[in-house]
Amino acid sequence: MKFEQAMGELEKVVKQLESGEPDLEEALALFEQGVKLAGICNGHLEKAEVKVKQLVDGGQGTQPLEVCDKEVAE
Repeated sequence: MKFEQAMGELEKVVKQLESGEPDLEEALALFEQGVKLAGICNGHLEKAEVKVKQLVDGGQGTQPLEVCDKEVAE
């Protein structure tokens, strides 16, 4: 499942839980589904973080990102 799909499903689950409409059993099932979806999202984010670090490092060890002090023109 792609990140965007998992996040969309997770948002639906959260809205259902926040509505207060599900009974206890349904709320527990929704919560379990939400935990699984959050795990999927977290896995995607961890992979993206590793890839970003590899790109920034350029294979030569850790290098800090440079921050531009100039204001961005709007």
